[in-house]
Amino acid sequence: MKLPRIDVDIGKIAHNIQQLKGLYGSKGIKITAVTKVIGGNPAIASVLVGKDIGILADSRIENIVKMRKSGIQSKFLLLRTPALSQVEEVVAYTDISLNSELVVLQELSKYAIRNKTVHEVILMVELGDLREGIMPLEMNDTVKEVLKLRGLSLMGIGSNFACFGGIGPDEDKINELSSIATNLETKFKIVLTIVSGGNSANYHWFKSSKNVGRINNLRVGESIFLGREALCRTPIQNLYTDAFTLVTEVIESKMKPSKPYGKSYQDANGEIREFKEKGLMNRAILAMGGQDVEVSGIVPRQDVAILGASSDHIVINNTKSNLKVGDTVEFDLNYNALLRALNSSYITKNIININECKNVLQIS
Repeated sequence: MKLPRIDVDIGKIAHNIQQLKGLYGSKGIKITAVTKVIGGNPAIASVLVGKDIGILADSRIENIVKMRKSGIQSKFLLLRTPALSQVEEVVAYTDISLNSELVVLQELSKYAIRNKTVHEVILMVELGDLREGIMPLEMNDTVKEVLKLRGLSLMGIGSNFACFGGIGPDEDKINELSSIATNLETKFKIVLTIVSGGNSANYHWFKSSKNVGRINNLRVGESIFLGREALCRTPIQNLYTDAFTLVTEVIESKMKPSKPYGKSYQDANGEIREFKEKGLMNRAILAMGGQDVEVSGIVPRQDVAILGASSDHIVINNTKSNLKVGDTVEFDLNYNALLRALNSSYITKNIININECKNVLQIS
């Protein structure tokens, strides 16, 4: 099979989904599966649907279109708040969107009316991470206006944690979100069917909370695919952390100096680097680089060390493993590295344990 490639263990992903559904379901919380890291890969998405995940969420319209055209039967949520230039596509291809701007909601309403459909919206509340969200004091005024908009259905509110400012959810913040939900229902005589309390960063809050308040939904990606929570990146008990394996090939293996020689300038990444003199070193070059994966986010499983990378090459210290040309190196990936690798057209996606997929579809 063409290299570099990423092996995707469908069985381990299916196991993680089942475990997380049981875990969060024990306190009445349903999971929305975030598919952006898999680039809308329909074979992987079909496993999520096959495990009775009711909503798939993605930040890119293109990924949602890809899954729909591949026959994935699910409700789709646009995870990134819509751009004004996108509203027609949002109404056409998604069922739900997260929103924080009234002008965008007004445009969504226009296209929903034009298309004779109802588009569901979740209003995001700012609770400190300082990415998307309406300030709590502005929620009443915003909801008042949203309820006037035909073609839209306000199905819930939500908040985001640990994505921009690194601010995690705690009891006070979750209680505030719950209170906002209850107050909105009372004031406007509405029912909010979804109160989405966060993402994979909510694991420790969940484990320590006896009462989760109004929270009945979490938007989960990293925990499903990498078996980790997203605050400290610690593994979650009974989950697989190795569902993905990045594999690439050695294209050069030679004894060379450990320190570059000659007049020093910027490297391919615009950095001026310093190297320690360690004498001759067995160095190998791998057929993969920054164009394919976030190199800082991969960890080799063999006894080699990454020395650096350019756009198309990774250079490793090969002294202990003595790999030859044609040998392969395997890597674990963090979330950002996985995101880039699975969305790279240069990396082959290899589905293994495919029998776990109820409706396996052709992938690229």
